[in-house]
Amino acid sequence: MNRISQLSQRRLTGTLSRREFIGRSAALGVAATASGPLWSNAAQAANKGGRLRVGQAHGSTTDSLDPATFENAFMSSLNYTINNHIAEIGLSGKLEPELAESWEASPDARVWTFRLRKGVEFHNGKTLDAEDVVASVNHHRHEDSNSAAKALLKAMVDIRAEGKDSVRVTLDGGNADFPYIISDYHIAILPSKDGRIDPMSGVGCGGYRVESFDPGVRFLGTRHPNYWKTDRAHFDEVELLSIFDVSARTNALKTGEVDVIDRCDLKTVHLLARTPGIKVEETTGTAHYTIPMRTDMSPFDNNHVRMALKLGLDRNALLETVLRGHGAVGNDHPISPANQYHASELPQREYDPDKARWHVQQAGLGSLSVDLSAADAAFAGAVDAAVLYKEHAARAGIEINVVREPNDGYWSAVWMKKGWVMCYWGGRPTEDWMFSTAYSDGAAWNDTFWKHDRFNQLLLLARAELDDARRRAMYVEMQSIVRDEGGVVVPLFNNYVFATSDRIRHGALQGNWDLDGSKLAERWWFA
Repeated sequence: MNRISQLSQRRLTGTLSRREFIGRSAALGVAATASGPLWSNAAQAANKGGRLRVGQAHGSTTDSLDPATFENAFMSSLNYTINNHIAEIGLSGKLEPELAESWEASPDARVWTFRLRKGVEFHNGKTLDAEDVVASVNHHRHEDSNSAAKALLKAMVDIRAEGKDSVRVTLDGGNADFPYIISDYHIAILPSKDGRIDPMSGVGCGGYRVESFDPGVRFLGTRHPNYWKTDRAHFDEVELLSIFDVSARTNALKTGEVDVIDRCDLKTVHLLARTPGIKVEETTGTAHYTIPMRTDMSPFDNNHVRMALKLGLDRNALLETVLRGHGAVGNDHPISPANQYHASELPQREYDPDKARWHVQQAGLGSLSVDLSAADAAFAGAVDAAVLYKEHAARAGIEINVVREPNDGYWSAVWMKKGWVMCYWGGRPTEDWMFSTAYSDGAAWNDTFWKHDRFNQLLLLARAELDDARRRAMYVEMQSIVRDEGGVVVPLFNNYVFATSDRIRHGALQGNWDLDGSKLAERWWFA
């Protein structure tokens, strides 16, 4: 029965559906009637109850419950605590059904049909139907929308309900990745009335209902009693606390004021791991640190200046000093080794002060002096990283003036506002999703304000290409273009390093976002 026990554990952690569980049990010679109790035990093994308290390094007084505005890790955790989406990233890193039971595409991948799960109840008692999905998606598409998902949905020509349980989407061209796109974390499915949603209501169909929300400070949710995932959402309550200071977060965990913290201080995490009653864990995925330059501002509108700054950074020193080895060096594009079409054949950019100095001369400048805005709200150690960068660039004759910005309001007042800033990205599971979100012309989060005709042409071609070899060649060329002509320095891919009380239990961890894909509230439980 050892193999059956393994299947039971996979079901418990959400990596195996009921149908797969029964099917694989049968393949092992266990009848469906016998596997029923095993299924029941797997689904019930997690303890119910308690309040999960999470200290996070993000949150802003400008945050809101409108899914279109979500922009930091605190709101990502809140989102997945109260909301569901069309699909979710499973533990394999692949897309799995959530509110949609299944989907299918036309042969040219232009028309997609999503068949919805029946019997899903929103927190206000309304039953999910196709009109809710249509209204929730259209919330991000309307003319006045500032949603980061608006650019992702730009290819949509039409979305309509076909009965109560089916939604049909027509695109202006083929997109083999569209189910990923429509499952973007901004596109939470909310209840509709008269064809519209109330984006500020906080009413979703996730595992927990909103009890209180103080932007930039605290969220409290209580378990949704009629949550359709009967084997998820084990806690009675979930409390998210915005604690910017890493020392304060660490002390809160040590003193038992919280049960989980994200973004551990990598300088001292080895000491934290020795603390009785505390576990330190990490996951690897697509997360990365970036230093975007506004290419519509001088001097960053000159590619020689951009290249000088890319070559003026010692990435290996940054990896060891800032990440303490908990990650990998970047190559000035956002596609990680975890992505399907990662361009491993591109030469790794190395620190080269002499070549950096040459590019400054080619830009027609006698010297180069630039401001770099930094705050640890961008990522833990961002200020230290900026100071190190200043030292590295000085050897190339480049002066970097590090401007220390306040943590609160960093994402609303500094990022995408000032010329050169520290930033982080959780990454995306597909190349198209990442590029469409932050690099395509007109994308709401194109934080370098970069435009490149060949890149944008390839983005459309690769999206509709069904031949894997041709598609890969296009994505490799796009990574090369961003690397050599883009406005972003990508120094590091960071592991997510977090710590928990030893009371916390969970299954295998997902690395697409921090804290188990931001789904700790519904996937974890207390011993």
